[in-house]
Amino acid sequence: MNVLMVIAPQGFRDEELQEPRQLLEQAGHAVRLASTQPGRCVGVNGATVEATVSLEAVNTAAFDAVVFVGGPGARELFDDAQAHRIAIEMNRQHKVLAAICIAPVILARSGVLTGRRATVFDTEVKELMNARALIRSLGVVTDGSLITASGPTHAHEFGERLVKMLAALASPNADAPHSHDSRASR
Repeated sequence: MNVLMVIAPQGFRDEELQEPRQLLEQAGHAVRLASTQPGRCVGVNGATVEATVSLEAVNTAAFDAVVFVGGPGARELFDDAQAHRIAIEMNRQHKVLAAICIAPVILARSGVLTGRRATVFDTEVKELMNARALIRSLGVVTDGSLITASGPTHAHEFGERLVKMLAALASPNADAPHSHDSRASR
């Protein structure tokens, strides 16, 4: 399956990109990176990666899942019209939509979290409240095809949940994704 991971050009959380990406690739999924523009992106802990596509050029029909990566740089995407378009389109198509750390704010501001169970990094809880999300104080929360995680300490579990959901969607005998709240707390 094809997965798009969206990162800020500067200041994404390295482990929030690297851990889920590694798990996705190990499971056989093709992972591409997008940012505000193609090119070199730098994480808060010094990781450097190449975004191969701009948010503006993203065709959501080409992806089975989109993952918004957190970190302080994700604030640049909070009100980004293209990030919102991607979130809205993935939600409308009932595809996997995921965000970790502060990145669920992107989903909240795009309107896709209204009435949905979600979690976010502690500093941004008010943002989800304002969006009328059903906030859960858990490490990882799943609601249908939506997955949110509260921060870098849950990056591995977040990646595992992504892999599990994509495997369920790929299996012809799989049930539709079910809502599930992680029992791991922050």
